[in-house]
Amino acid sequence: MATNTRPRTGRETRSAPNRGSWRVRKSTAPYLFLLPFFLIFGVFGLYPILSSLYLSFFRGFGFDRMRFAGLGNYAYMLGDPRYLRAVLNTTYYMLGSVFVLAPLALGLALLFRSKLLAFKALFKVVFFMPVITSFVVISVIFMRVFDTNFGLLNDFLGDVGVEPVGWITDPAVVMPAMILMGIWTYLGLNSLYWLAGLTAINQDLYDASAVDGASSWQTFRFVTMPLLRPVALFVVIQAIVGSYNLFAQPLLMTEGGPSDASLTISLYLYQQGFQFFNVGYASAIAYSMFALLLILSVVNIVLFRGYRTSE
Repeated sequence: MATNTRPRTGRETRSAPNRGSWRVRKSTAPYLFLLPFFLIFGVFGLYPILSSLYLSFFRGFGFDRMRFAGLGNYAYMLGDPRYLRAVLNTTYYMLGSVFVLAPLALGLALLFRSKLLAFKALFKVVFFMPVITSFVVISVIFMRVFDTNFGLLNDFLGDVGVEPVGWITDPAVVMPAMILMGIWTYLGLNSLYWLAGLTAINQDLYDASAVDGASSWQTFRFVTMPLLRPVALFVVIQAIVGSYNLFAQPLLMTEGGPSDASLTISLYLYQQGFQFFNVGYASAIAYSMFALLLILSVVNIVLFRGYRTSE
């Protein structure tokens, strides 16, 4: 039985392979667009992280003649008085950021939301300006503000009859001075975080609270604060992370002094790695800081979750 066959043209024979190659190109195109990011992250992100972890198990100065020490760097860290002092100073600064800066920023955000403040847009810009100012500039400004003999702050205290204070020369007050500088720097940024959370709250909830006869404090306690819980968690965690990365200000203003009273973990890491070239110990310090940040972040997440459950 004869079959009716039609010869295939060259165009028809090439159509199937072309469709297949088009599908391959379509499926691989997104990965090709993502490839530059993964290459850059692998070279400048993942490799330094893994290399630092590897170096933390070695001892030696520089990258030559290093010997394997196992957990020796981590064990030495637990008995290193300078490291423990750095952890104490950094934690002190972190507590000031969480329990002083964050509530002040919330109060400023509430003031922005109220009808008591005029020219709100101008004040928002003014309070946000320190955030976009270089840490070097901020450090130079506050070196003049905190100067014992000619500083603006001591001039003001002298006008009210208070003796000059060695803000960056007295070990007892150098960390409170750092906290004060941190408040000036980050107050506007944190207030914007709170303000974003306040803006997202439905006004109908406040109207219902007013109808029920709730006072301003009751509305704030039982309506505003529970709804600000996600923002509060974010503000606290970013304050912790920012505090443990405090570096430029104490380096430029005090170099960790006096008597290591302003020495932070980041500054001590820099000293070990780039001044003493003890790269193995510096890598161990870096991973200890990572562990501290991870533990504190997890604790805060658990505490905020427990607060939500108790409500």
